[in-house]
Amino acid sequence: MNGGKVMITSKTKKIGILGWPLGHSLSPLMHNAAFTALDLDYVYVPLPVQPENLAQAVAGLKAMEFTGVNVTIPHKVAIMSYLDEIDPSAQFVGAVNTILIKEGKCIGYNTDAQGFIQSLTRRNVTIRGKKAVVMGAGGAARAVASGLIQNGIQQITIGTRNSLKAQGFTGFFPNFKNLLGCNWRDSTFTSQVKECDILINSTPIGMSANEKEELPILWENVNKDATICDLIYNPPMTAFLNSAQIRGYRIINGAGMLVEQGALAFELWTDKQAPRTIMSNIVSKYM
Repeated sequence: MNGGKVMITSKTKKIGILGWPLGHSLSPLMHNAAFTALDLDYVYVPLPVQPENLAQAVAGLKAMEFTGVNVTIPHKVAIMSYLDEIDPSAQFVGAVNTILIKEGKCIGYNTDAQGFIQSLTRRNVTIRGKKAVVMGAGGAARAVASGLIQNGIQQITIGTRNSLKAQGFTGFFPNFKNLLGCNWRDSTFTSQVKECDILINSTPIGMSANEKEELPILWENVNKDATICDLIYNPPMTAFLNSAQIRGYRIINGAGMLVEQGALAFELWTDKQAPRTIMSNIVSKYM
């Protein structure tokens, strides 16, 4: 990339994002803007891969000499079986969202956990000694929980519509004793949101502007001083966040996490400090 002009040659280093589908991703815009800003000869491309083709896709990345990729829904856990090494960051979460390909080896990392924490700390949200409630028990919830645990959270409650899935979540973090799983319609969940300092939606509910399903939150039961977070960034204002905002809660959407996890991945691939302001501006522009 020279003078802001994209010039792709055989020497251009290739980065991509693996997922299915990929229509909603802002990562190509964000990373290509960052590469251009630092005049790096890299290109970032979407790589839609159906789940049944994941093994072949990983082999293809090596064959085509990619430098790395991001990994998104639904591949973050399944892809671990096809990698050569798993970094401790991904081992702790149990999911991979970033791959570095070095000397013919695919090494899996997780930047979601630290990216989420940085999105909170940049907004001056205190984590140590606090109580969090996370809605959802999927890969995103695992990243959130691991980040919170590593940064001194006192207690985490996982709430979901499937009681067994919520209760089984505690098995991912056996050394953290203050982790509770429950159905989000139970009285236990209601009592936890009354005391929580941070309430987080890690489910896809709200990702579609026309979606009729809503999270089962009775706002009169939520701690008035809680910070309300939604990992969704498109749309930037979900029904969940809108309901919180009109009631006076401090709200944080998923844009900060998108930028922060992306910046950490950028630094793994390039060994350069990520231009976070430029990446954030691009995300804001296209949201």
